[in-house]
Order: sequence, then C-alpha cells, then structure tokens
Amino acid sequence: MPKPSSPPFHVGLTPARITDVAVDLTRESHLFGWSIRDLAGRLDVAPSVVYHHIGGKDRIARHVVERVLETLAPPPASPDWQTWFRELLNSIYPAVSAHPGVAKWLLMHGPPTIPSVIPVVDTGISVLQHAGFGDRAGLAYAALLNNAMLSVSIGDERLVHEDDGPRDHAALMEEFRLATADSPGVAVLTEVLITPFTEGDSVAARQREAYYRFVNDITIAGLAVMLTEA
Repeated sequence: MPKPSSPPFHVGLTPARITDVAVDLTRESHLFGWSIRDLAGRLDVAPSVVYHHIGGKDRIARHVVERVLETLAPPPASPDWQTWFRELLNSIYPAVSAHPGVAKWLLMHGPPTIPSVIPVVDTGISVLQHAGFGDRAGLAYAALLNNAMLSVSIGDERLVHEDDGPRDHAALMEEFRLATADSPGVAVLTEVLITPFTEGDSVAARQREAYYRFVNDITIAGLAVMLTEA
C-alpha cells in the first residue's frame, strides 16, 4: 500500500498569516525596508509561495496599512471641527508611528478606498462642510491629514538611518556644535530639534510626538484664520 504523500510545506499559510508577519517586519524596520524574500524567509517558505497566496509587495503593503488602520474609528460628529480633528489625529498617531512607512504609504496612495477609513473621511468632510469650508472642505481635509502624515514620515525616514556609524554621528554633531558658535538660529534648532533626538529612545519618541502635535496645531490654526477671513 503506498504511503500517503506528505502535506505541502506551506499548508496552513493564509493571506492573514502572511499579513501578520509583514506587519511584524514593518514594526521592526520600515514598510519599504523589507522585501518579499525577507518575508518568505521569516515564514520559512519560498518567495513564490508568498506571491501565490497573496501577491507582490504592493498588494502586501496595502494589506499592512489596512491592518494598522482597521481599528480606526471617527470621533462622534461635532460642530467644533478643531476639537474633532485634534481628537482624530491624536488617535491615529500611536498606530501609525509604531509602523514606520505606513504614513509614507498614505501620502503616496491616499486612504479613501480602505474600508476602515471611509467612515472617517465621510465624517471629517461633513464636519468641515458644516463648519463653513464649503467647496474647500476637501482641500482642508487633505491639508490636515497630509501634514500630519508628513511629520510622521519624516521621523520614520530618520529611523531608517539611525544605524549610521558612531563616527559619522559624532562628526555630524560636531558640525552642529561648531555652527552654533556663530549662528544663534542654528543654536535654537540644535537645542529644540537635534539634541533631543540624540538623548535616547524615550526622549526622541516624545520629541517626535510633540512635533506631530505642533504641526497639527498650526495647520488647524491656519485653517481657522482662513475660515474667519472667508
């Protein structure tokens, strides 16, 4: 009697499992920093198996973004559009900042067709329309979300290069130190932006979030002035 054939080595592998591992890789590095070969190696399968089950890197990246944003829900609609958007943007930050590259993907591709994001877009546009932005509600929404994601993306790109050698880092910091002697402007930027990012992970993380909130505040303030003048 012939022996039953062994099950394929990828039995049990599903698109959801592949996405799980892709999310882990993104959290550990950057959405644009790992390859299909890296993902396949983590799953202990051939790259062709990944392509067969879910597709190429572009499709997997979209699944990662959807997974990161799947718990996103819009705050209750409010006549106070400024409070509504601060609450929304603050709620987005933890998930997006914990997965480097997701903010960049959103800037490149936009979120409207992601199912979990559609209610957020609908409510946000409605809040802005009721606030008086009229036919500029779409532009206002885009400015708020794009500026927020851009500030996260800048921090993400810095994380990619954090493994620069200590000699390179020391040389860069020495350049800043020398420049501050003759430039009060560089001295201010070094104190508030450069130095905090060199004092450890927790300090750098707090500085990233503080900058994110600052960018959101000035975007909201600028839109509020425009609305008043209109």
